[in-house]
Amino acid sequence: MHAFDVLGDPVRRRIMELLSEGELSAGQVTEVAAAEFGISQPTVSGHLRVLRENGFATVRREGTRRLYAVESAPLQEVDRWLDGFRRFWSQPLDALATELARGSGQDRRPSRSTHPESSTEGDRQ
Repeated sequence: MHAFDVLGDPVRRRIMELLSEGELSAGQVTEVAAAEFGISQPTVSGHLRVLRENGFATVRREGTRRLYAVESAPLQEVDRWLDGFRRFWSQPLDALATELARGSGQDRRPSRSTHPESSTEGDRQ
C-alpha cells in the first residue's frame, strides 16, 4: 500500500497523531478512536494492522498488552517526496513572516500630530 493510501484515512492519521506523543496500548488507541470516530475495537485493530504492516507503526508485547509506537522511516520518505513541493508554501510563509516582523515594530496608535484638533486645542488656551 502506498504511503498516501495509508495516511489518506482520517482514522489512521489520528492514530499516528496519538502515537506521535508516545507509545500507547491498543486499548488506549481504541478508547480515543472509538470516542472520536464511533468505531469498534475490531475496526481500530484493522487500522493498527495496516499501519504496522506498512511500516508506519511498531508493536511490542508487554505482558498481555500490545504497545504501539510511530516508526519514522516511512514518514521521512513522505517528507523527502514533499520536498519538491515545499516552495509552494515556504516562500509565501517566509514573506508573511517578514511582513509580520515589519509590522510588529511599528506603533499602531495614532500620534498626536495626526489629530490637529487635539494638538491645537492646547495652543488656544
